[in-house]
Amino acid sequence: MPDKQEVDFDVIVVGAGITGMYMLYKLRELGMSVRVIEKNGDVGGTWNMNRYPGCKLDSESYTYAYSFLPDLLEEWNWSNEFASQPELMEFFSKAADRMDVRKDITFNVKATRMVYDEQGNFWTVELDNAEILRARFVLTAVGALSTPRMPSYPGMDLFRGEVFHSYYWPHERGGYGGKEVSFAGKRVAVIGTGSTGVQIIQEVAKTADRMFVFQRSPNWCAPLCNKPIEPERMAEIKARYPSIFEKCESTNSGFQHDFMFETAHGTTAEEREALFEELYNQSGYAIWVGHYGDMFTDPVSNGYITDFIARKIRQRVKDPAIAEKLIPKDHGFGLKRVPMETNYYEAYNQDNVELIDIREDPIIEMTPDGIRTGTRDFDVDMIIYATGFDAIIGGLKEMDIRGLGGKTLKEAWQDGPFTYLGLQVPEFPNLFTLVGAHNGATFCNIPRCAEAQIRWVADLFAHAVERGIDRIEADEQAAEEWTRHVFEVADATLLTTATNSWFWAEFGKGPERGHRLLVYNGGNPAYRAKVEEVRARGYEGFIMRQPAVVD
Repeated sequence: MPDKQEVDFDVIVVGAGITGMYMLYKLRELGMSVRVIEKNGDVGGTWNMNRYPGCKLDSESYTYAYSFLPDLLEEWNWSNEFASQPELMEFFSKAADRMDVRKDITFNVKATRMVYDEQGNFWTVELDNAEILRARFVLTAVGALSTPRMPSYPGMDLFRGEVFHSYYWPHERGGYGGKEVSFAGKRVAVIGTGSTGVQIIQEVAKTADRMFVFQRSPNWCAPLCNKPIEPERMAEIKARYPSIFEKCESTNSGFQHDFMFETAHGTTAEEREALFEELYNQSGYAIWVGHYGDMFTDPVSNGYITDFIARKIRQRVKDPAIAEKLIPKDHGFGLKRVPMETNYYEAYNQDNVELIDIREDPIIEMTPDGIRTGTRDFDVDMIIYATGFDAIIGGLKEMDIRGLGGKTLKEAWQDGPFTYLGLQVPEFPNLFTLVGAHNGATFCNIPRCAEAQIRWVADLFAHAVERGIDRIEADEQAAEEWTRHVFEVADATLLTTATNSWFWAEFGKGPERGHRLLVYNGGNPAYRAKVEEVRARGYEGFIMRQPAVVD
């Protein structure tokens, strides 16, 4: 590596979530000087910030854990198949202790601006505390769901009751979870019915005097079927950790579930019904990614599972009119990430719960006493915003990132993400985006896919250290080919029929404006095979430079 006097660190990593912590750990093993910048007060990323009631995993707990800390895995006992937020935060906090990473993390500061210095070949990183750091390389690990969307209804500052946002739920002092907030005897409004909203609604419905659910777009939800993990089962899981992780690596999604059949064609309605019924009552994502492989590509096959889930909703919700409002009409089952639920649909059978369709009756404004729609005033004591995220690229958009010639990342992506392997952008040397757009670790059970990606990036840096390489940039043609491949893969699926999801974002101007895919849905094994091919060919597609030797 070049003279370290030119820079403060070899590498700056932005983000101390699950990905950022492991990346720091691996780079330190190479002897590189690394500083992590974290906008929040502790490690853990999404599990540190999302402390709202009911927050829990939709991946099996033991598939979500770090695989490279066997001693911690041996000591740790998961309480449930799907861990709640406090348990996950505690696990990753203890993992941070084992890796001893906190000493290299600066908390409660944001990277606001990053500028590449072409002459000096380093990045200047400006922080919101006015500090300026310089590093040869910058790796962003900002997380797929780290930038919450805040609504902008008129009068929001006038409401006199309690207000919460799921991402900014108050933390319990000295604890791993969120501050307990009582809903008992209160009139509560919940705005949003995505995965977060579903989890919150289930909890509020238990004790609130009245709950008003404001829904814009319904989602296809399926039962989580969570249950405690008894000591005997935990011992069996510990013995099988290597095979569990191996299984996850073999599946497209990184979950332990895999498609049982290539196609639904040739099956009878009775056979399909029996299979769907069995999977519907299994825990986790078996009902999403555990039956027919052509569910994502064939409208007829997708129609089979869509009709089944719709029938289930109609069976579980007593009022037929409410049931129809909870059934999506604009996309088939599984074409967005499926929220997992526990008695979510049954909540709408309760006398204290009311569903408001804000497409039919839009929210006009907030008032001192509550919420006003086009037809009604809702007097409430509490408003909870569960309004989603600027997913995948939101954390990058928050920063002013400038590459060669002062070109901004916003300019480079004016028509949508343009990357090589989802890891680099041409004209932005020495900048890497982990678990980012078009990246193999984003449309996935993230820890399982991210770990493989981090190890691959660490090997790339080992290659650079060994050869004295100080500049790595994605080749323009390689990026064009990869970006084209991302869209060709998507075009062969039904994902293009469900662009109103966090897998997509709008780009362009005027008549050219449209949705662009943010994820790579070719599957975890295919992505790993591609990057291994790139490595075998001497990191083909990356332009690498060694510093000139001065006589």
